[in-house]
Amino acid sequence: MNFPPSMQVLERGWLSSNNILFIGAERTAIVDTGYKSHAEQTLQLVQHALGDRKLDAIYNTHLHSDHCGGNKILQDYYQPRTFVPAAEMIKVQRWERTELSFQATGQQCDQFSADEVIKPGDLLRLGELDWQALAAPGHDPHSVVLYCEKEGILISADALWEKGFGVIFPELDGRAGFAETRATLDMIAELDVRVVIPGHGKPFNDCKKALDVAHSRIDYLEADPTRNAQNAIKVLLKFLLLERQKIKLTEVPKLLTGIPLVSAANTHYLSYGTIHLAHWAVTQLKRAGACDVQGDFLVDVA
Repeated sequence: MNFPPSMQVLERGWLSSNNILFIGAERTAIVDTGYKSHAEQTLQLVQHALGDRKLDAIYNTHLHSDHCGGNKILQDYYQPRTFVPAAEMIKVQRWERTELSFQATGQQCDQFSADEVIKPGDLLRLGELDWQALAAPGHDPHSVVLYCEKEGILISADALWEKGFGVIFPELDGRAGFAETRATLDMIAELDVRVVIPGHGKPFNDCKKALDVAHSRIDYLEADPTRNAQNAIKVLLKFLLLERQKIKLTEVPKLLTGIPLVSAANTHYLSYGTIHLAHWAVTQLKRAGACDVQGDFLVDVA
């Protein structure tokens, strides 16, 4: 995949989002910083790429823990200015854990600061290129994507992957998300996109094919919202497993019911008992080949 020489895509895994590093003549920046568990690795990757230069700015497409978990370590080392979606600014300044997504998803994020906001319609100069910030609600109500019209590059975060998009979290606790996801996909379809850099997975060229897959998936989820709830619970358990590598089976019921969004999804859509919910989630992950049961432990499968 060919990118302009002023940008590098640091492809990560499913625990950490991809990082996009811009090295301009006068200014450097990174878009999204991965998860806390990978923070040291994120710093090492950035140090290697920048050499003697400093990191001037961090831009977060949205504030899920896998996209901003490396903010703190990069701030401590480089003191960059940090830009977050406008609606999240006050929450970061007050560090309102109940308002930010970390507590609700049962995930971790070291406290970081924010200096400026990203608003839909903003024009950002990154790597000697102009990027437009576009509202991309659905997966997260305040998410933005970044589009470089000159190069036809879309940094799509979790609004569009090669085979779908991120969990539609707002729907789990009764807020709207399906219509917003569809509107975001329709917005992307209006752009002239040559290459997509997703939040997770390798960059890809066939945006139209990805949009067809995504539209099919939103149709499927919207037809029966229980499917979105089931998918979310599986994803959140898989994330815990990616973070810990193995979990004692007897701990799974307590872990799941301790995640507010899992409890909300179960209450609104499934109504499973605690043990039933854990057994169902483990069975589903194992059936999908995303985990294994070894003795008394649930074990991650790469």
